[in-house]
Amino acid sequence: MPVEVFGPGYKFLPREEILSFDEMLRTVQAGVELGVSKVRLTGGEPLLRRGVVDLVTMISALAGVEDLAMTTNGILLNHHAEALKQAGLDRVTVSLDALDEKVFSEMNGVGAKLERVLLGITSAQESGLPVKVNMVVQRGVNEQEIIPMARWCRDAGVTLRFIEFMDVGETNGWKTAQVMTAAEILEEVTSVFPAEPVAASYAGEVAKRWQFQDGLGEFGIISSVSQPFCGDCSRLRVSAEGKAFTCLFAGSGVDLRECLRSGQTDAELVDFLRNLWGQREDRYSELRGKVVKDKAEMSYLGG
Repeated sequence: MPVEVFGPGYKFLPREEILSFDEMLRTVQAGVELGVSKVRLTGGEPLLRRGVVDLVTMISALAGVEDLAMTTNGILLNHHAEALKQAGLDRVTVSLDALDEKVFSEMNGVGAKLERVLLGITSAQESGLPVKVNMVVQRGVNEQEIIPMARWCRDAGVTLRFIEFMDVGETNGWKTAQVMTAAEILEEVTSVFPAEPVAASYAGEVAKRWQFQDGLGEFGIISSVSQPFCGDCSRLRVSAEGKAFTCLFAGSGVDLRECLRSGQTDAELVDFLRNLWGQREDRYSELRGKVVKDKAEMSYLGG
């Protein structure tokens, strides 16, 4: 959540405009009816939501939810890891772009402390939560951290996902020259840690994966810029106030909250989501450079 956007004085939404836990639960249940089995709680920062452990408990109890994950910046994870595990969270993904304090601060942009993130990761592991780390690679800023991050994750038993620097939103100053491609990242990693490709574990998996030849774990690369995967995308995102987005690069969403609060039945909610997904034509990553559009911020949509 960039400080220049969400700094002191920012006017946040009134609580009544934010989806309640019951409304979130109803949305997840409708998704399950349509075949959804994986649910992720993401950002902004999900651990800032009061009572989020209760939400995890509610969702994990739903029949049909086979994988419940959370993506977090890790700053508050140390305080919640054990409770999240007990509530039914299956795994956690932590955003961490560097191990160098200065580089971490530049990439993070909100004054977070690296040691708090690392402590959160350790706490999650000690609580029995498998941990993945997402590292956005931005040329000219943190590409020198690729090998240190790979080495640290191998030693710590953490699965690392490299992500090409993407033009999500309008505030990150994205330029093509700042993108270190998946091919370049792979060459960098395997020059030090030989690895071999791993088959996708499910249809629509966004990361291509490699296993280290010495058996010390694996890493993945998400290549939305250089190798778009729009046709295989299966992710529906719902914002805090109930806008449903069928693409990470969309500028606006469809009003799901109105559907939830207008007295529609559960069957009608299922039909709403079915029609929304069935009509999607999103393929921004495939058209990048050919279309110009405003896009919602990552800090609003989540990853």
